[in-house]
Amino acid sequence: MKMCIALVSANMYRIPYPVYPLGISYLTSYLSIHLPDCKVKVFDFNLGTYDSFAAFLERDEFDLVGISLRNFDDSTHAYRTNLFIAHYREIMRIVRVHTSAPVVLGGAGFSVFPELIFNELNPDYAILGEGEAALKELIVALSDSSDPTTIHRLAWRDAAGDFRINSASGKRPGANYISCPELHVENDWAEYYWESSGMLNIQTKRGCPYNCIFCSYPLIDGRAVRTLDVKTVVANIEELYFAKGISYLFFTDSIFNIHRDYNEELARRLIESRAEICWGAYFAPHNLTVGDLELYRQSGLTHVEFGTDSLSDRQLERYNKQFRMSDIREQSMCCSRLGIFYAHFLILGGYGETDETLDETFAHSRELGLTVYFPYIGMRVYPDTQLCNIALREGLIRSPADLVDPVYYLSKEIDPATIEPRAKATGQRWIFTDDEPSPVMDQLRRRGKKGPLWEFLRYS
Repeated sequence: MKMCIALVSANMYRIPYPVYPLGISYLTSYLSIHLPDCKVKVFDFNLGTYDSFAAFLERDEFDLVGISLRNFDDSTHAYRTNLFIAHYREIMRIVRVHTSAPVVLGGAGFSVFPELIFNELNPDYAILGEGEAALKELIVALSDSSDPTTIHRLAWRDAAGDFRINSASGKRPGANYISCPELHVENDWAEYYWESSGMLNIQTKRGCPYNCIFCSYPLIDGRAVRTLDVKTVVANIEELYFAKGISYLFFTDSIFNIHRDYNEELARRLIESRAEICWGAYFAPHNLTVGDLELYRQSGLTHVEFGTDSLSDRQLERYNKQFRMSDIREQSMCCSRLGIFYAHFLILGGYGETDETLDETFAHSRELGLTVYFPYIGMRVYPDTQLCNIALREGLIRSPADLVDPVYYLSKEIDPATIEPRAKATGQRWIFTDDEPSPVMDQLRRRGKKGPLWEFLRYS
Protein backbone atom coordinates (compact mmCIF):
# COMPACT_ATOMS: atom_id res chain seq x y z
CA MET A 1 0.00 0.00 0.00
CA LYS A 2 1.62 3.23 -1.13
CA MET A 3 -0.16 6.20 0.32
CA CYS A 4 1.11 9.55 1.55
CA ILE A 5 -0.31 10.73 4.88
CA ALA A 6 0.07 14.11 6.55
CA LEU A 7 -0.15 14.21 10.35
CA VAL A 8 -0.53 17.68 11.83
CA SER A 9 -0.16 18.84 15.43
CA ALA A 10 -2.43 21.91 15.63
CA ASN A 11 -1.35 22.98 19.12
CA MET A 12 0.32 26.40 19.43
CA TYR A 13 -0.18 26.95 23.16
CA ARG A 14 3.15 27.41 24.96
CA ILE A 15 2.19 28.26 28.56
CA PRO A 16 3.97 27.40 30.83
CA TYR A 17 6.09 25.75 28.11
CA PRO A 18 5.49 24.08 24.74
CA VAL A 19 4.41 20.45 25.04
CA TYR A 20 5.82 17.79 22.74
CA PRO A 21 3.05 16.40 20.44
CA LEU A 22 3.26 12.88 21.80
CA GLY A 23 0.13 11.61 20.04
CA ILE A 24 1.56 12.38 16.60
CA SER A 25 4.76 10.48 17.39
CA TYR A 26 2.79 7.44 18.61
CA LEU A 27 0.70 7.50 15.42
CA THR A 28 3.74 7.88 13.17
CA SER A 29 5.61 5.08 14.93
CA TYR A 30 2.57 2.77 14.78
CA LEU A 31 2.03 3.37 11.06
CA SER A 32 5.72 2.82 10.27
CA ILE A 33 5.45 -0.67 11.77
CA HIS A 34 1.99 -1.74 10.58
CA LEU A 35 1.87 0.07 7.21
CA PRO A 36 5.57 0.28 6.28
CA ASP A 37 4.85 1.24 2.65
CA CYS A 38 2.84 4.25 3.81
CA LYS A 39 4.79 7.53 3.64
CA VAL A 40 4.02 9.76 6.64
CA LYS A 41 4.92 13.47 6.77
CA VAL A 42 4.47 15.54 9.94
CA PHE A 43 3.87 19.21 10.69
CA ASP A 44 3.92 20.94 14.09
CA PHE A 45 2.38 24.39 14.57
CA ASN A 46 4.73 25.09 17.45
CA LEU A 47 7.51 25.08 14.85
CA GLY A 48 5.63 26.39 11.81
CA THR A 49 3.28 29.08 10.51
CA TYR A 50 0.17 29.13 8.33
CA ASP A 51 2.32 29.97 5.31
CA SER A 52 4.80 27.16 5.96
CA PHE A 53 1.86 24.80 6.50
CA ALA A 54 0.44 25.73 3.09
CA ALA A 55 3.86 25.09 1.54
CA PHE A 56 4.04 21.74 3.40
CA LEU A 57 0.73 20.65 1.84
CA GLU A 58 1.87 21.70 -1.64
CA ARG A 59 5.08 19.63 -1.52
CA ASP A 60 3.34 16.23 -1.68
CA GLU A 61 0.21 14.63 -3.09
CA PHE A 62 -1.45 13.57 0.17
CA ASP A 63 -4.05 10.81 0.34
CA LEU A 64 -5.18 11.72 3.88
CA VAL A 65 -4.58 14.61 6.26
CA GLY A 66 -4.83 13.85 9.98
CA ILE A 67 -5.10 16.79 12.39
CA SER A 68 -4.58 16.37 16.12
CA LEU A 69 -6.43 18.86 18.35
CA ARG A 70 -4.82 18.82 21.78
CA ASN A 71 -7.09 21.40 23.47
CA PHE A 72 -10.25 23.33 22.73
CA ASP A 73 -9.19 26.23 24.97
CA ASP A 74 -6.63 26.92 27.70
CA SER A 75 -9.08 25.93 30.50
CA THR A 76 -7.31 28.12 33.03
CA HIS A 77 -9.63 30.79 34.36
CA ALA A 78 -13.32 31.48 34.76
CA TYR A 79 -12.86 35.07 33.59
CA ARG A 80 -10.17 34.84 30.90
CA THR A 81 -10.07 31.94 28.49
CA ASN A 82 -8.19 31.64 25.21
CA LEU A 83 -10.23 29.87 22.54
CA PHE A 84 -8.48 27.89 19.82
CA ILE A 85 -11.40 27.24 17.46
CA ALA A 86 -10.52 30.18 15.17
CA HIS A 87 -7.02 28.71 14.76
CA TYR A 88 -8.48 25.30 13.92
CA ARG A 89 -10.85 26.86 11.37
CA GLU A 90 -7.90 28.51 9.66
CA ILE A 91 -6.03 25.20 9.52
CA MET A 92 -9.06 23.55 7.91
CA ARG A 93 -9.37 26.41 5.41
CA ILE A 94 -5.72 26.03 4.38
CA VAL A 95 -6.11 22.26 4.02
CA ARG A 96 -9.18 22.59 1.79
CA VAL A 97 -7.42 25.16 -0.42
CA HIS A 98 -4.16 23.26 -0.85
CA THR A 99 -5.21 19.59 -1.06
CA SER A 100 -8.25 17.55 -2.02
CA ALA A 101 -7.30 14.79 0.44
CA PRO A 102 -9.93 13.75 3.00
CA VAL A 103 -9.39 15.08 6.52
CA VAL A 104 -9.58 13.10 9.76
CA LEU A 105 -9.57 14.84 13.15
CA GLY A 106 -8.44 13.38 16.47
CA GLY A 107 -6.77 14.23 19.73
CA ALA A 108 -7.93 15.04 23.23
CA GLY A 109 -9.64 18.28 22.19
CA PHE A 110 -11.84 16.45 19.70
CA SER A 111 -12.59 13.57 22.09
CA VAL A 112 -14.02 15.95 24.71
CA PHE A 113 -16.26 17.86 22.25
CA PRO A 114 -16.74 15.45 19.35
CA GLU A 115 -20.03 16.59 17.83
CA LEU A 116 -19.44 20.28 18.53
CA ILE A 117 -16.02 20.27 16.85
CA PHE A 118 -17.17 18.06 13.97
CA ASN A 119 -19.97 20.53 13.22
CA GLU A 120 -17.62 23.51 13.55
CA LEU A 121 -14.82 22.18 11.33
CA ASN A 122 -16.68 19.75 9.03
CA PRO A 123 -13.93 17.16 8.46
CA ASP A 124 -14.54 14.01 6.45
CA TYR A 125 -13.88 11.75 9.45
CA ALA A 126 -12.74 11.91 13.05
CA ILE A 127 -11.51 9.40 15.63
CA LEU A 128 -12.66 9.42 19.23
CA GLY A 129 -10.05 8.52 21.86
CA GLU A 130 -7.03 6.31 21.18
CA GLY A 131 -6.25 6.63 17.49
CA GLU A 132 -3.51 4.28 16.32
CA ALA A 133 -5.50 1.22 15.28
CA ALA A 134 -8.50 3.17 14.01
CA LEU A 135 -6.30 5.40 11.85
CA LYS A 136 -4.58 2.36 10.35
CA GLU A 137 -7.98 0.82 9.53
CA LEU A 138 -9.15 4.08 7.96
CA ILE A 139 -6.06 4.28 5.75
CA VAL A 140 -6.53 0.67 4.63
CA ALA A 141 -10.22 1.26 3.88
CA LEU A 142 -9.48 4.37 1.82
CA SER A 143 -6.71 2.55 -0.04
CA ASP A 144 -9.02 -0.37 -0.85
CA SER A 145 -11.98 1.91 -1.63
CA SER A 146 -13.95 -0.02 0.97
CA ASP A 147 -16.49 1.32 3.46
CA PRO A 148 -14.68 2.90 6.44
CA THR A 149 -17.80 3.74 8.42
CA THR A 150 -17.77 0.53 10.48
CA ILE A 151 -14.44 1.36 12.16
CA HIS A 152 -14.66 1.42 15.95
CA ARG A 153 -14.84 4.98 17.42
CA LEU A 154 -14.90 6.59 13.97
CA ALA A 155 -17.03 9.74 13.63
CA TRP A 156 -18.62 10.52 10.29
CA ARG A 157 -21.71 12.01 8.67
CA ASP A 158 -24.30 9.75 7.06
CA ALA A 159 -26.11 10.33 3.76
CA ALA A 160 -28.75 12.39 5.55
CA GLY A 161 -26.06 14.63 7.00
CA ASP A 162 -26.46 13.33 10.57
CA PHE A 163 -23.42 13.01 12.84
CA ARG A 164 -22.46 9.44 13.80
CA ILE A 165 -19.89 7.84 16.11
CA ASN A 166 -19.41 4.09 15.95
CA SER A 167 -19.68 2.53 19.38
CA ALA A 168 -18.04 -0.54 20.89
CA SER A 169 -21.27 -2.48 20.63
CA GLY A 170 -20.60 -6.14 19.94
CA LYS A 171 -16.88 -5.82 20.50
CA ARG A 172 -14.86 -7.34 23.29
CA PRO A 173 -13.72 -4.99 26.10
CA GLY A 174 -10.63 -3.11 25.02
CA ALA A 175 -11.19 -3.81 21.34
CA ASN A 176 -9.13 -1.59 19.06
CA TYR A 177 -6.82 -0.64 21.93
CA ILE A 178 -3.11 -1.34 21.71
CA SER A 179 -0.69 -2.31 24.47
CA CYS A 180 2.77 -1.93 22.90
CA PRO A 181 2.96 1.46 21.18
CA GLU A 182 6.41 2.26 19.86
CA LEU A 183 7.68 5.80 20.30
CA HIS A 184 10.22 7.27 17.93
CA VAL A 185 10.36 11.05 18.13
CA GLU A 186 11.14 13.43 15.30
CA ASN A 187 14.74 14.65 15.53
CA ASP A 188 13.92 18.32 14.89
CA TRP A 189 11.01 18.19 17.31
CA ALA A 190 13.07 16.52 20.03
CA GLU A 191 15.74 19.19 19.79
CA TYR A 192 13.21 22.05 19.93
CA TYR A 193 11.18 20.72 22.88
CA TRP A 194 14.22 19.59 24.82
CA GLU A 195 15.71 23.07 24.54
CA SER A 196 12.53 25.07 25.10
CA SER A 197 10.67 22.83 27.57
CA GLY A 198 13.45 20.93 29.30
CA MET A 199 11.60 17.62 29.03
CA LEU A 200 9.81 15.19 26.76
CA ASN A 201 6.67 13.17 27.48
CA ILE A 202 5.89 9.47 27.42
CA GLN A 203 2.99 7.26 28.53
CA THR A 204 2.92 4.13 30.65
CA LYS A 205 -0.88 3.79 30.94
CA ARG A 206 -4.03 4.90 29.22
CA GLY A 207 -7.48 5.22 30.74
CA CYS A 208 -8.81 6.47 34.08
CA PRO A 209 -11.15 4.43 36.33
CA TYR A 210 -12.13 7.29 38.66
CA ASN A 211 -15.36 9.28 38.72
CA CYS A 212 -14.36 12.84 39.59
CA ILE A 213 -17.40 14.98 38.86
CA PHE A 214 -15.61 17.41 36.52
CA CYS A 215 -12.95 15.34 34.77
CA SER A 216 -12.68 14.80 31.02
CA TYR A 217 -9.94 12.12 31.10
CA PRO A 218 -12.38 9.19 30.82
CA LEU A 219 -13.78 10.87 27.68
CA ILE A 220 -10.29 11.07 26.19
CA ASP A 221 -8.74 7.71 27.10
CA GLY A 222 -11.72 5.68 28.33
CA ARG A 223 -12.30 4.21 31.80
CA ALA A 224 -10.56 0.89 31.19
CA VAL A 225 -6.95 1.17 32.39
CA ARG A 226 -4.49 -0.28 29.86
CA THR A 227 -0.90 -0.64 30.99
CA LEU A 228 1.49 -0.33 28.08
CA ASP A 229 4.10 -3.03 27.61
CA VAL A 230 6.77 -2.19 30.16
CA LYS A 231 9.67 -3.54 28.11
CA THR A 232 8.62 -1.37 25.17
CA VAL A 233 8.25 1.70 27.39
CA VAL A 234 11.76 1.24 28.82
CA ALA A 235 13.18 0.56 25.34
CA ASN A 236 11.61 3.83 24.14
CA ILE A 237 13.14 5.66 27.11
CA GLU A 238 16.57 4.18 26.37
CA GLU A 239 16.31 5.32 22.76
CA LEU A 240 15.41 8.87 23.86
CA TYR A 241 18.36 8.91 26.25
CA PHE A 242 21.08 7.37 24.11
CA ALA A 243 20.02 8.61 20.66
CA LYS A 244 18.88 12.10 21.57
CA GLY A 245 20.32 12.87 25.00
CA ILE A 246 16.91 13.27 26.67
CA SER A 247 17.48 12.87 30.41
CA TYR A 248 14.19 14.21 31.82
CA LEU A 249 10.79 12.69 31.03
CA PHE A 250 7.27 13.41 32.21
CA PHE A 251 4.83 10.49 32.28
CA THR A 252 1.56 11.83 30.91
CA ASP A 253 -0.70 9.14 32.41
CA SER A 254 -3.92 10.67 33.79
CA ILE A 255 -2.75 9.36 37.19
CA PHE A 256 0.57 7.54 37.38
CA ASN A 257 -0.09 5.59 40.59
CA ILE A 258 -3.19 3.73 39.40
CA HIS A 259 -1.45 0.34 39.07
CA ARG A 260 1.12 -0.42 41.78
CA ASP A 261 2.33 -3.81 40.48
CA TYR A 262 2.97 -2.39 37.03
CA ASN A 263 4.75 0.66 38.48
CA GLU A 264 7.00 -1.58 40.56
CA GLU A 265 8.09 -3.51 37.46
CA LEU A 266 8.60 -0.27 35.53
CA ALA A 267 10.69 1.26 38.32
CA ARG A 268 12.86 -1.83 38.69
CA ARG A 269 13.48 -1.99 34.95
CA LEU A 270 14.41 1.70 34.92
CA ILE A 271 16.89 1.06 37.75
CA GLU A 272 18.40 -1.82 35.77
CA SER A 273 18.44 0.26 32.59
CA ARG A 274 21.56 2.07 31.45
CA ALA A 275 19.55 5.25 30.88
CA GLU A 276 20.21 7.74 33.67
CA ILE A 277 16.98 9.71 33.54
CA CYS A 278 14.99 11.83 35.95
CA TRP A 279 11.21 11.87 35.70
CA GLY A 280 7.98 13.32 37.02
CA ALA A 281 4.30 12.44 36.78
CA TYR A 282 0.77 13.26 37.89
CA PHE A 283 -0.10 11.44 41.11
CA ALA A 284 -3.18 11.04 43.27
CA PRO A 285 -2.37 11.37 46.99
CA HIS A 286 -3.50 7.84 47.84
CA ASN A 287 -2.81 4.24 46.76
CA LEU A 288 0.82 5.02 47.50
CA THR A 289 3.25 3.92 50.21
CA VAL A 290 6.57 5.29 51.35
CA GLY A 291 8.09 2.11 49.93
CA ASP A 292 6.56 2.87 46.53
CA LEU A 293 7.91 6.41 46.58
CA GLU A 294 11.38 5.26 47.66
CA LEU A 295 11.49 2.76 44.77
CA TYR A 296 10.32 5.42 42.31
CA ARG A 297 12.94 7.83 43.67
CA GLN A 298 15.65 5.24 43.06
CA SER A 299 14.37 4.88 39.48
CA GLY A 300 14.68 8.63 38.86
CA LEU A 301 11.51 10.25 40.25
CA THR A 302 12.21 13.88 41.14
CA HIS A 303 8.83 15.67 40.73
CA VAL A 304 5.34 14.70 41.92
CA GLU A 305 2.37 16.77 40.74
CA PHE A 306 -0.55 15.88 43.00
CA GLY A 307 -4.05 16.29 41.55
CA THR A 308 -5.30 17.31 44.99
CA ASP A 309 -8.18 19.67 44.03
CA SER A 310 -9.08 20.68 47.60
CA LEU A 311 -7.73 20.52 51.14
CA SER A 312 -11.23 20.29 52.62
CA ASP A 313 -12.68 16.83 53.21
CA ARG A 314 -16.19 18.11 52.50
CA GLN A 315 -15.11 19.39 49.09
CA LEU A 316 -13.15 16.25 48.31
CA GLU A 317 -16.33 14.26 48.95
CA ARG A 318 -18.36 16.58 46.72
CA TYR A 319 -15.78 16.24 43.97
CA ASN A 320 -16.03 12.45 44.33
CA LYS A 321 -12.33 12.07 45.17
CA GLN A 322 -11.00 8.81 46.60
CA PHE A 323 -8.78 10.44 49.26
CA ARG A 324 -9.01 12.88 52.15
CA MET A 325 -6.83 15.50 53.83
CA SER A 326 -5.12 12.89 56.00
CA ASP A 327 -3.91 11.14 52.82
CA ILE A 328 -2.73 14.42 51.30
CA ARG A 329 -0.76 15.25 54.45
CA GLU A 330 0.78 11.76 54.66
CA GLN A 331 1.90 11.68 51.01
CA SER A 332 3.29 15.21 51.17
CA MET A 333 5.38 14.37 54.21
CA CYS A 334 6.60 11.15 52.57
CA CYS A 335 7.82 13.13 49.57
CA SER A 336 9.43 15.67 51.86
CA ARG A 337 11.35 13.01 53.82
CA LEU A 338 12.56 11.38 50.60
CA GLY A 339 13.68 14.63 49.01
CA ILE A 340 11.14 14.44 46.16
CA PHE A 341 9.79 17.79 44.95
CA TYR A 342 5.99 17.96 45.15
CA ALA A 343 3.29 20.43 44.11
CA HIS A 344 -0.48 20.49 44.63
CA PHE A 345 -2.99 21.45 41.94
CA LEU A 346 -6.25 22.78 43.40
CA ILE A 347 -9.70 23.86 42.25
CA LEU A 348 -11.06 26.73 44.35
CA GLY A 349 -14.67 27.87 44.15
CA GLY A 350 -15.99 24.74 42.49
CA TYR A 351 -19.21 22.83 43.11
CA GLY A 352 -20.36 23.15 46.74
CA GLU A 353 -17.53 25.49 47.81
CA THR A 354 -18.26 27.82 50.73
CA ASP A 355 -16.21 30.35 52.65
CA GLU A 356 -15.90 27.73 55.36
CA THR A 357 -14.45 25.06 53.06
CA LEU A 358 -12.12 27.64 51.51
CA ASP A 359 -10.92 28.53 55.01
CA GLU A 360 -10.23 24.84 55.62
CA THR A 361 -8.15 24.63 52.43
CA PHE A 362 -6.17 27.76 53.28
CA ALA A 363 -5.56 26.61 56.87
CA HIS A 364 -4.48 23.14 55.77
CA SER A 365 -2.14 24.60 53.15
CA ARG A 366 0.19 25.53 56.04
CA GLU A 367 0.54 21.86 57.01
CA LEU A 368 2.07 20.38 53.86
CA GLY A 369 5.69 21.46 54.08
CA LEU A 370 7.74 23.16 51.39
CA THR A 371 5.50 22.92 48.36
CA VAL A 372 3.91 24.99 45.60
CA TYR A 373 0.16 25.41 45.07
CA PHE A 374 -1.27 25.82 41.56
CA PRO A 375 -4.92 26.85 42.02
CA TYR A 376 -7.62 27.16 39.36
CA ILE A 377 -10.65 29.32 40.14
CA GLY A 378 -13.87 27.62 39.12
CA MET A 379 -14.50 24.32 37.36
CA ARG A 380 -14.52 24.04 33.57
CA VAL A 381 -17.74 22.23 32.58
CA TYR A 382 -17.22 19.42 30.08
CA PRO A 383 -19.92 17.36 28.30
CA ASP A 384 -20.85 13.92 29.65
CA THR A 385 -19.61 14.64 33.18
CA GLN A 386 -21.49 14.80 36.47
CA LEU A 387 -20.72 18.51 36.59
CA CYS A 388 -22.43 18.94 33.22
CA ASN A 389 -25.57 17.36 34.68
CA ILE A 390 -25.35 19.69 37.69
CA ALA A 391 -24.96 22.70 35.39
CA LEU A 392 -28.04 21.60 33.42
CA ARG A 393 -30.05 21.06 36.60
CA GLU A 394 -29.09 24.45 38.02
CA GLY A 395 -29.73 26.31 34.76
CA LEU A 396 -26.10 27.31 34.14
CA ILE A 397 -26.45 25.83 30.65
CA ARG A 398 -29.49 24.85 28.59
CA SER A 399 -27.79 21.98 26.74
CA PRO A 400 -24.30 20.53 26.32
CA ALA A 401 -24.11 22.44 23.01
CA ASP A 402 -23.68 25.62 25.10
CA LEU A 403 -20.24 24.34 26.10
CA VAL A 404 -18.70 25.19 22.73
CA ASP A 405 -18.01 28.53 24.46
CA PRO A 406 -16.21 27.68 27.73
CA VAL A 407 -18.49 27.59 30.76
CA TYR A 408 -17.16 27.56 34.31
CA TYR A 409 -18.98 26.46 37.41
CA LEU A 410 -18.42 28.95 40.26
CA SER A 411 -20.09 28.42 43.60
CA LYS A 412 -22.57 31.18 44.41
CA GLU A 413 -21.64 30.82 48.08
CA ILE A 414 -18.26 32.55 47.68
CA ASP A 415 -16.87 35.80 46.31
CA PRO A 416 -14.16 34.73 43.83
CA ALA A 417 -12.45 38.12 44.12
CA THR A 418 -11.46 37.22 47.69
CA ILE A 419 -9.78 33.93 46.83
CA GLU A 420 -6.35 35.12 45.73
CA PRO A 421 -5.72 37.55 48.63
CA ARG A 422 -6.89 34.93 51.14
CA ALA A 423 -4.54 32.35 49.60
CA LYS A 424 -1.57 34.73 49.60
CA ALA A 425 -2.29 35.59 53.26
CA THR A 426 -1.38 32.02 54.25
CA GLY A 427 2.28 32.78 53.62
CA GLN A 428 2.53 29.75 51.31
CA ARG A 429 3.65 29.77 47.66
CA TRP A 430 0.58 30.12 45.43
CA ILE A 431 0.93 30.43 41.64
CA PHE A 432 -2.32 31.63 40.05
CA THR A 433 -2.97 31.30 36.32
CA ASP A 434 -2.98 35.06 35.78
CA ASP A 435 0.29 35.68 37.67
CA GLU A 436 3.12 37.13 35.63
CA PRO A 437 5.61 34.45 34.53
CA SER A 438 8.55 34.22 36.88
CA PRO A 439 11.83 35.48 35.36
CA VAL A 440 13.55 32.82 37.47
CA MET A 441 12.19 30.10 35.19
CA ASP A 442 13.52 31.74 32.02
CA GLN A 443 16.91 32.33 33.62
CA LEU A 444 17.20 28.72 34.71
CA ARG A 445 16.11 27.43 31.29
CA ARG A 446 18.70 29.61 29.57
CA ARG A 447 21.32 28.12 31.90
CA GLY A 448 20.39 24.63 30.72
CA LYS A 449 18.28 23.49 33.69
CA LYS A 450 15.89 20.69 32.78
CA GLY A 451 12.59 19.47 34.22
CA PRO A 452 9.47 21.43 35.29
CA LEU A 453 11.53 23.86 37.47
CA TRP A 454 8.55 24.84 39.66
CA GLU A 455 10.54 23.66 42.70
CA PHE A 456 12.59 26.85 42.41
CA LEU A 457 9.41 28.93 42.86
CA ARG A 458 9.07 27.70 46.43
CA TYR A 459 11.63 30.30 47.48
CA SER A 460 10.86 33.17 45.09
